[in-house]
Amino acid sequence: GKFSQKNLPEYAYNPNQYEPPSTTHISILDKQGNAVALTSSIEYSFGSALMVSGFLLNNQLTDFSFQSEIDGKLVANRIEPGKKPRSSMTPTLVFDQNNQLIMVIGSPGGARIIAYVAKTIIAVLDWNMHIHEAINSPNFTKMNNILELEENSYFSDYRTDLEERGHQVKIRDLTSGIHAIYIDRKNGEIIAGIDKRRDGAASGK
Repeated sequence: GKFSQKNLPEYAYNPNQYEPPSTTHISILDKQGNAVALTSSIEYSFGSALMVSGFLLNNQLTDFSFQSEIDGKLVANRIEPGKKPRSSMTPTLVFDQNNQLIMVIGSPGGARIIAYVAKTIIAVLDWNMHIHEAINSPNFTKMNNILELEENSYFSDYRTDLEERGHQVKIRDLTSGIHAIYIDRKNGEIIAGIDKRRDGAASGK
């Protein structure tokens, strides 16, 4: 198909965007249809603060449970040899009912990544939103018992109604950084989606 830049705002090409020192994601599609969704993280700034051959080592061990046993029961996410810790990184390839690739997507955002990616996929597939519009629609997450709504979005207007229904609500800055590619199988168009909340760029031939 052909790459389209329609409906992308100017910030999709701006190299001076805000770039936090944390997780990053890239979505790639080549001319042969091969796709890569890659999320990379060293956890916090400078990771473990140890460097090997010029590469900073991550501190993803903090993704393990800090307690190996609670109330006499072993915690599934405890530290053990040969185990990988739980991770919220969600690089995703979406296929249609004919097993044709239609979306390459992922985001930074720590424990909130899963909600960011799920919201965008649902918005495109179920709500029929343009990929760019879906990415930039308001974020919302549920962190343990707290329902988080994105500040400076119309979602924050629902705070009182949600609290009256028993939710604990917090309004906060929900900085997703989704980079996605949508493949329109009807017309062969390839459309990039860029998140306005962080740095990002879209390009193609």
